[in-house]
Amino acid sequence: MLTASLAGLLTGLTLIVAIGSQNAYVLRQGILRSHILVVVAVCAASDLILICAGVGGMGAVVERAGWVMEVLRWLGVAFLGWYGIGSFRRALRPSGLDAADAPADSLLRVAAKAAAFTWLNPHVYIDTLVLHGSIAATYGAARWGFAVGGCLASIIWFAGLGYGARLLAPLLASRRAWRVLDSLIGVTMLAIAGGLAVGGLG
Repeated sequence: MLTASLAGLLTGLTLIVAIGSQNAYVLRQGILRSHILVVVAVCAASDLILICAGVGGMGAVVERAGWVMEVLRWLGVAFLGWYGIGSFRRALRPSGLDAADAPADSLLRVAAKAAAFTWLNPHVYIDTLVLHGSIAATYGAARWGFAVGGCLASIIWFAGLGYGARLLAPLLASRRAWRVLDSLIGVTMLAIAGGLAVGGLG
C-alpha cells in the first residue's frame, strides 16, 4: 500500500507540475493574495474527485465518450481565449497593476474561474480519469493507495503554489513587472487554447 501511495504521489506531481492555465491562475491569485484558500480548495477538491473517479473506473467510460471530450475541448478553447485576451487587456491598462492596487474579484467569481480552469480543461480528464485510473489499475487491491498518493500530490502542489506565490511579490512590485506577468499569462492561455483548437487532445 505504501509503495502504491508513493507511486501515486510521484505520478500526481509529474502530471500537475507543468505550467498550464490552471497553475497560472493559482499563481496569479497567490501573488495578489486574493481568496487563495478558495482557489486552492476548488482546484484540489476537483482533482480529488476526478482522481477517485478515475481509480473507480470512470476513465474507461470517458475514453468511450468522444463527443463529451469534444464539447469540453471547444468550451475550453473559448474560456482560455477569453481569459487570455483579458490578461493582455490588464497588461495594457495604465493603472491597477500593482498587487496592492489590483482590483480583486469577488469570492464567487474567483471560485467560478478556478472551477472553469479545472473542469473546462479536457487535459485534466486525461491526466486524472484516464492516466491515474489506468496506472492505479496495475496495483490491484492497492489501487486506492495509489489514489491517496495522487490526491496528496494535488493538495501539496496547489497549497504550495498558492501560498508560496507571495514570495514572488517583491519581484512584482512595479507595474512593468505586472505587465510582463500578465503578458506571459495571456500568452500561456492563448497558446493552450490554440493547441486545443488545432491539435485536439492528442
